[in-house]
Amino acid sequence: MPAPTKITRDDLEAKLRQVVGEVDDRVDEARPSIVAGAVVVVAVVAVLAYLLGRRSGKIRSAVVEIRRV
Repeated sequence: MPAPTKITRDDLEAKLRQVVGEVDDRVDEARPSIVAGAVVVVAVVAVLAYLLGRRSGKIRSAVVEIRRV
């Protein structure tokens, strides 16, 4: 069994840069689809809020009839 070698700061930095680089690459690849999905979700929520607001406005609004005598 070989003698254990000391882990230096340079070894840790190199491994961390390697791992972070891999994660950054994956995030960069997935970013366009994530942004597109977020835009679609926001648009759907906005349309639903608009439609539900219109509906509740119709239900709660009173019809006022003004007649001249």
